Amino acid sequence: MTINCGGRLLDLNVPKVMSICNLTNDSFFKGSRVNDEKELINMVEMHLEEGADIIDIGGMSSRPGAKEIPVEEEIDKLVWALKILRREYSDLIISIDTYRSKVVEQTVPFGINMVNDISGGELDKNLIPILGKINLPYILMHMKGDPETMQNDTTYKKNVVLSELDYFKQKLRDCIKSGINDVIIDPGFGFGKSIEDNYRLLHGLNSFRIFDCPIMVGISRKSMIYKVLGTDSDDALNGTTALHMLALNNGAKLLRVHDTKAAYQCIQLFSKYKLTNQ
Repeated sequence: MTINCGGRLLDLNVPKVMSICNLTNDSFFKGSRVNDEKELINMVEMHLEEGADIIDIGGMSSRPGAKEIPVEEEIDKLVWALKILRREYSDLIISIDTYRSKVVEQTVPFGINMVNDISGGELDKNLIPILGKINLPYILMHMKGDPETMQNDTTYKKNVVLSELDYFKQKLRDCIKSGINDVIIDPGFGFGKSIEDNYRLLHGLNSFRIFDCPIMVGISRKSMIYKVLGTDSDDALNGTTALHMLALNNGAKLLRVHDTKAAYQCIQLFSKYKLTNQ
């Protein structure tokens, strides 16, 4: 449960917070978007003050229905942000949210520490081999299809948990063959799943501990919350916190979030609960 982030060790035996910072106006939650240097610095500073352990920056939206942007545009956005963040925060652990190998290659010189890939290497077959060469921690997510089409077919021949166990078994073999040492598993809530299957995954999260890899959960303000509550993403924080506690109790070690303070406090209370009842 300890991962090497470019020479910095991050202990995930105690759950950690990954905070979202989007460099695109197409992201589903407007509160995560930044458009200039001042907004970027202010947002990252806020996340760090509220307890963030990792900042996850994305240059292309992965919301349902999102379209690809040119790879050079994605690179330009990420390099712009990385230059600013490395100037301001030399020790910050930075993850980039991308599934493109060229983006990873072009951003490594600017100080990335981790790669968060929504596609599990399916949308760019060169990504996993390249990550093995540069030896960065890899967040391996399950997604059905791609962001533009993933909600067109959300059916599974098997139970969704069993389907994902088969998927991760093969993908982890690929990662080991390529030489990737640190892999974090993400079941991919909302990426090609019905609302019911999202809750089945949450209930079955403990099943993924068989792989002996940290588990990341990305449910923050998603439709699996606000559609059940009859609200929208702006009014989904309370529901997010409720499901975060369930995820932690079912084995999650990393929460990818929009609202750092709420997630950090949730982890504090969960840790106290576990410590008191050991």
